Amino acid sequence: MKYKMQDKQNQLIERITHEHLVVGVDIAQQFHVARAVNYRGIVVGDPLTFENNEDGFASLLEWINHLISKANFKTAIVGMEPTGHYWLNLSKWLYNHKIDVVTVNPHLVKKNKENRDNTQSKSDIKDALVIADMVKNGYYAFIRPTSESFEQLRVLMSNRDVIVKRLVSSINQINRWIDVVFPEFRQVFKDVKGKGAIATLRLFPTPSDLQSLEPQDVIDGWRTVMPRHAGIHKAHILIELAKHSVGSIQATAAYKLHLEQLLEEFDLATAQLARIEKEVTIALKQITFTDKLLAIKGISEISLAGILGEAGDLSGFAHGNSLLRHAGLHLAEASSGKWKGQIVLSKRGRSRLRRFLYLATISLIVNNPEFKALHTHNVQVKKIKKMKSIMKLIGKLARLLVGMAKRNEAYCPKKLQTFSPIAA
Repeated sequence: MKYKMQDKQNQLIERITHEHLVVGVDIAQQFHVARAVNYRGIVVGDPLTFENNEDGFASLLEWINHLISKANFKTAIVGMEPTGHYWLNLSKWLYNHKIDVVTVNPHLVKKNKENRDNTQSKSDIKDALVIADMVKNGYYAFIRPTSESFEQLRVLMSNRDVIVKRLVSSINQINRWIDVVFPEFRQVFKDVKGKGAIATLRLFPTPSDLQSLEPQDVIDGWRTVMPRHAGIHKAHILIELAKHSVGSIQATAAYKLHLEQLLEEFDLATAQLARIEKEVTIALKQITFTDKLLAIKGISEISLAGILGEAGDLSGFAHGNSLLRHAGLHLAEASSGKWKGQIVLSKRGRSRLRRFLYLATISLIVNNPEFKALHTHNVQVKKIKKMKSIMKLIGKLARLLVGMAKRNEAYCPKKLQTFSPIAA
């Protein structure tokens, strides 16, 4: 069955009836603004400004109920921009009080600002009205409430991103420190993240600390922090390089303090990353279908956790293409008459989900025989460019993940063999 986005758009429009009070909320840090319209876009009631706390939320609910009873509506639907993290508490509070909550794309809100009054003016009251208009026209997406396990994965993977950035930053700064103080260091240790390199930086950070030592002294120092060391040959080379180093010999004490703090940051980020990844493994085990998805050769726990953390329960998607739209990986075309514009990815979706789908596909192309064969067939037989082939396989991965999650079935390699082995 082919998936048609237009069918979904029609359903969104048809869902808003004359019985609906359509509410738009402009989200801010401290004060939100709400406006209401009917299904034709006629303004209902006066604007409401309310605080970002329980009393403010209760005043919004009272305002909605008053308009429903006054204008003989039967239900309400509330739309809002997913602005930063300020919208989360309000959306969950309304959802718990049985109010339908939807989101609108902030980019589209900006595009639609002039539809109401044909001016470029901007205000919180006008923005709330624009959001309400977009909802009644069907330009909205439902908030998909996630269970505890998926919410936990989302928080853990978001935290992991922050830790990885800190870890990479500390490694880059250690590399810079080595370039300034002991540039010959990499002739012995290619990877400054290795145990031997880190141990040497802790024990003998500057060339002056090594120049007066014997190789056995270096070996004895290594043995205090690691059972297996680099060997006496590397210790000898390290000392000789230190004696002829061109690194800076000024402000040695300040450089040592700087390196000590960088190594502390490196240790902290490394320990936190290990703890986060352990928690991710535990959270994945609480989701029923993850064991089947992890059975796909090439899918790692981190990639799967990143996808599930951003997408939520994959069984809730109607089709793999819905997951692609959620990630902003659907195609956008600009053409008019005889002029045909370039078809590009819209990138109107979750950037972290795009990243993990891409990384998972790259891993599958390298490690999974079926995906590797499909990529080879695309490139060598169909003469498709490599990046375009990767994008096609991301779509196949999305459909595969959604299908397996919806049916709770195991991975079947034969279903991916869409061509004969001879043609490949």
